Amino acid sequence: MKIVLTGGGTGGHIIPLIAVARNLRVKSPDAQIIFVGPNGKLEKDLFSQEGIPVKGILAGKMRRYFSILNFVDFFKIPIGIIQSLWILLINMPDAIFSKGGYASLPVVLVGWLYRIPILIHESDSVPGLSNVFLAKFCSRVAVSYPEAESMFPSKQVVMTGNPLREGINQGNAEEALKKFGLTSSRKTIFIYGGSQGSQMLNNKVLKILPTLLEKYQVIHQTGKKNIKEIEKVAGELGIKAGHGGYHPIAFIGEELRDILALSDLVISRAGANSISEIAANGKACILVPLEKSANNHQRMNAYSLSKIEACIVLEENNLGENLLLGKIEEIFINDELRNKLQTNIKAFHHPEATEFIADGILGMIKK
Repeated sequence: MKIVLTGGGTGGHIIPLIAVARNLRVKSPDAQIIFVGPNGKLEKDLFSQEGIPVKGILAGKMRRYFSILNFVDFFKIPIGIIQSLWILLINMPDAIFSKGGYASLPVVLVGWLYRIPILIHESDSVPGLSNVFLAKFCSRVAVSYPEAESMFPSKQVVMTGNPLREGINQGNAEEALKKFGLTSSRKTIFIYGGSQGSQMLNNKVLKILPTLLEKYQVIHQTGKKNIKEIEKVAGELGIKAGHGGYHPIAFIGEELRDILALSDLVISRAGANSISEIAANGKACILVPLEKSANNHQRMNAYSLSKIEACIVLEENNLGENLLLGKIEEIFINDELRNKLQTNIKAFHHPEATEFIADGILGMIKK
């Protein structure tokens, strides 16, 4: 049995693909799983750790704003389709699991031409244009938010939630305390910018960092390209990275579960994967949606939680230092508010999502 995974470009796509691949291997140990998509460093690093071969193709990203790169990327699409025609012909999988997005377009289209059953997953409350388009070529569509169901044909769509790595909510806070040299006597704030980090969050945190460290300790996921600059600026503020309760870290892998277990408050972008990981751990959070996210999906994700009082939403265009500090203080001082946030966000955790999707893929093969 062969199964192709496709998507990629960000950790928000790759991590769910890996979660489903692990579950597929448990259910069907003889399954051969390969990834077909962008041949970036993130894809190579993460899939190689899982023993999943990466077959690279070109994928063109169509931006919603003017950019000369739109013209360049337009020509990548037909090349990616030709590459996919050859790769899928040679490997001829029994099924394709797509996380959607521009990176999956060539593979899904070619899979449809070859009459390979395809399951696509939509993480966000408002589906991206790629997934709405690609759903026409798929057998099944899995979604993470009830709001997304109406965007796909009812006979295709099923509500599953977002697939997460097994044990993401079974972390060990003591391990995180030891690893980062922190103390249990202080509250811990986790700044979570997603796999690539968030420059905006980084800048806002640095401005209030000296004040935060008077009361709290901070684990700050910065993104690999930002880590050196963050450490430099922190040093100029008199804060040595890795000391005094401040720990910037470029990229977080399996230790994420321990960090989340330790955290008392998470300040994060509103990507679907990050939200699902926070929800699985029942953590109070402040979400700062990416202002220019495709289809405004981060903002819609955040306000889906806010409607049931599961998070605090702060818009990035008016995120002043006093406002951010004020909300942090409010959450820690107001026990009723903090408990409400911790309880309500659990509604967005779907512990069986990974298994449901794996079963759906295998079910398509058996038909």
